[in-house]
Amino acid sequence: MRLKSKDVFVETRGQGKRTDAQAFYTRSTGVEKLRYVGTTMRSDTLDTMERYFSSDNGRTWSGPEQIAFITSTPEGIRREYAQPGFVDLSTDRLVELVLVGTLPSDDPLEGLKSWHLDYRVSTDGGRTWSVREQVIQKGDCTPEHPLDCVWIGRNSVMVGDTTCRPIRTREGLLLFPAQITPVGRDGQYINPGGGYTYHEGVVLIGRWADGDRIEWDVSERVAIDPARSTRGAIEPTLAEMPDGRILMVLRGSNDVKPELPGYKWCSVSQDGGRSWSPAEPWTYTDGGNFFSPSACSQLLAHSSGRYFWLGNISEENPQGNLPRYPMVFGEVDPRSMRLVRESVTVVDDRMPDEHPRTMLSNFMAEEDRESGEILLYMSRPFTRSEKDWTSDAYLYRIEI
Repeated sequence: MRLKSKDVFVETRGQGKRTDAQAFYTRSTGVEKLRYVGTTMRSDTLDTMERYFSSDNGRTWSGPEQIAFITSTPEGIRREYAQPGFVDLSTDRLVELVLVGTLPSDDPLEGLKSWHLDYRVSTDGGRTWSVREQVIQKGDCTPEHPLDCVWIGRNSVMVGDTTCRPIRTREGLLLFPAQITPVGRDGQYINPGGGYTYHEGVVLIGRWADGDRIEWDVSERVAIDPARSTRGAIEPTLAEMPDGRILMVLRGSNDVKPELPGYKWCSVSQDGGRSWSPAEPWTYTDGGNFFSPSACSQLLAHSSGRYFWLGNISEENPQGNLPRYPMVFGEVDPRSMRLVRESVTVVDDRMPDEHPRTMLSNFMAEEDRESGEILLYMSRPFTRSEKDWTSDAYLYRIEI
């Protein structure tokens, strides 16, 4: 395994703007792709978004289509963030989750009580949508109470990052990794760890119903003791092993308590994603721990039958989110469901003249259908200074 190339995928839109871009397949066969391009000038907030189509595996792209996703309302600013799409190969349907919320003062932290999820389905490669409706758990749930653990206005459900990719299980279920903010005895969002935010991992379980619709259920939640991860369990990523077990790897944090070890965490389901084992630090196959900052990561099941993980590994104990370098990839042993130490390879690292806050994170990866290479889409903000968001979007090709 080695890094084959690193190229600018989409140039920055201007000084102070981070450009993010992800591309994904839109049909169960062939090489049609859709690309989302967004710009960011502050944390956890998109300012613009465009989409492009390709019929030749990303060699050429159509012209940009501006996406309107910000609306001013009497209650505040309504934002809608479409997540990269997922193709159900057995039905040739493209599914996207859409993060929706109204923020009274347009502060991202207001989303902790506001976010909910819609889903939309396309049968023509993402050009039109046959269904768009809210994700509501079957039974007695409502738009205001969409899941048995979520009440909009008190807490929320969201997709943590673009690495939280859905999977289809052998049972035929669609599993969408997500996260919720918990509530206390008063029914309001609580932050028992005292960090920047606090979440618990969850899996939205979908099953196809009539008319391209999805019937929804929700798994039990995956929590991490706030005394061990101050921000709880964030940004789960999933992979189904050959024996049917499902591995979940989660982001933890030692924010405000840097004396705690900063790890990635894991949980396992043996019943199709419905219930989960207690979360524990994710280790190498030899049992050794490794440090990892509070940042997203991604599991990827490859067509070769191998499993890979992409994320950040630190030489020393991180402090909260930092440092978010180097970016590495490695192989996951399907029996132990742990990371193979000897396989870990650096994809990119901070250069000596770059700022210590340089971020090699907030990415997405997929397999190229023609070459079998892993395509990693990632930006590199803060290379110039601590507050400079300026970054192109890069495409890395990893040869397997």
